[in-house]
Formats: sequence, structure tokens, C-alpha cells
Amino acid sequence: MSAITLEEKRETREKVAKPLLWIGMISMSMVFAGLTSAYVVRQGKGDWLQFDLPRMFYISTAFILLSSVTMNWVLASAKKNDYKKVRLAAMLTLVLGFAFVVSQVNGWATLYEQKVYFAGKFSNAAGSFLYMLTFLHLVHLAGGIISLSVVLVKSMGNKYNSENLLGIKLCAIFWHFLDILWIYLFLFLLFVR
Repeated sequence: MSAITLEEKRETREKVAKPLLWIGMISMSMVFAGLTSAYVVRQGKGDWLQFDLPRMFYISTAFILLSSVTMNWVLASAKKNDYKKVRLAAMLTLVLGFAFVVSQVNGWATLYEQKVYFAGKFSNAAGSFLYMLTFLHLVHLAGGIISLSVVLVKSMGNKYNSENLLGIKLCAIFWHFLDILWIYLFLFLLFVR
């Protein structure tokens, strides 16, 4: 029996890791599809509070779109073995991820000031759905931030290069998924009223 080479180990990891990530993302998509379907059904029953999305949600959308650009920069820099740019781009992506979180929380504060509540005597299903959908997205984004933090730490030790990109590729796929998911939710909440 021959010894497994480093390249064979890397190929095996990639063959296993990517499909598992895709299965996870499909599962997450199903959750959000179910919740947005429930939103539409509940909206059809009437007694639906009309309100404008907070300005901060528009700003958070810009942050997450920019973070996808910087995430692409992380991967492109790693392919060129440009360690300094990998670290810089990963740090910028992380900062933009945190800016997205802060802007979402500020958006919730604006909703609360407009008397749009998640639960309680004065709540409405419209507000409850909005809080739930955006909070659930933030929970998934926390996973992306953890993944991105691991990429950043490993990049500081020059662990990635043009031959070893799996961690960055997986992080980038998930980060872009979170971006697409937010765009879907934002447009859904903007136009399905």
C-alpha cells in the first residue's frame, strides 16, 4: 500500500469540504425560503403594519456588497502569493462584516423608535417577521465572520498560497452566499409589503 501524498490529501479534503458546504447553504436557503413563504401567507391574512425599511438597511447592503469585492481580493491575492494583500483584504472584509452588523442593529433601533416591535402587546406580524429574518441572517453572518477570522489568522502566518487555497475558497463561497442571501432578503422586504 503506497503512502498518500500531500496533494492527494488536499484533493480529498476539497472533494469532501465543498459539497458539505453546499449542502449546508442549501439547507439555510430552505429555511429562508420557508420563512419568506410564511411571511407572504401571513401578510395575506390582513392586519399588516406598513412601514419603511430603515435607511441603515440600505447602508448595510452597501457594506455587504463591498465586502464581497474585498473577499474576491483576498482570493486573488492568495493566488498570486501576495501575503500582504491577503492580510489587508481579509482585514477589510472583516471590518465591512462588522460594519454590516452595526448598521443592522442601528436599523433595528430605528424600527423600535418607529414603534415597530418584535413581540409584545403592541407588536405586529410584519415587524416580527422583519426582525426574525434579519436576526437569522446575522446569526449566519456570525459564522462567516468566524470563518473569515480564521482565514485572517492563518494568513498572518502565511498559511495560504497559490497551492493551498481551500480555506479561503470555502470562506469566499460562504461569504458570497451570505451576500446573495442578504440581497434576496433586502429586496423581498423592500417590495413585498
